[in-house]
Amino acid sequence: MKTCLFGGSFDPVHAGHLAIAQAAVQEAGLDKVLFLPAACSPFKTGKSSFYTDAQRLHLLQQATAHLPWAEVSDMDLTLPPPSWSWRLVEARRTSHPHEELYWLMGTDQWEQLHKWARYDYLTQHLTFIVYHRDTAPQPRENVRAIFISGDLPASSSAIRAALLQGSAVPHDWIPAGISHYPQPDRIA
Repeated sequence: MKTCLFGGSFDPVHAGHLAIAQAAVQEAGLDKVLFLPAACSPFKTGKSSFYTDAQRLHLLQQATAHLPWAEVSDMDLTLPPPSWSWRLVEARRTSHPHEELYWLMGTDQWEQLHKWARYDYLTQHLTFIVYHRDTAPQPRENVRAIFISGDLPASSSAIRAALLQGSAVPHDWIPAGISHYPQPDRIA
């Protein structure tokens, strides 16, 4: 089984996240995309989430409920901080030893990949699926990668800004299954 780990803040999840995951399913022939809302990334210390962990999980579950290839996991949220990707890979390999693992990321993460903890471990056990908008990123020696492209205007930071200002979020940015983005203190 081909399973792709898709970690991110998903603060909040938007239609672009789902479109990128769908493109990865098609391009790599994936069986499953495991959405992993991130705890505190070692690269984002000092930043807090707009939505709580429980709210981000809830919104992801709503957004992916209709996608047969999607699953949401709280694995990263339940591990002690900081949030290291290698621990997620290690945990998944232990619980599902026969899966072929992929990791879905954007170009910004791809360019920082060499700084990730246990880089060699990750490159040994993963094939990376790298989403880019314009020019394809450069391949890395001895790193398996698939490059996919698209032009998705949705942005979590733009959604948060709109919500804070009381502005409307573009309807096509909101995933099916989510009727609207609630204010952070209004969901369970």
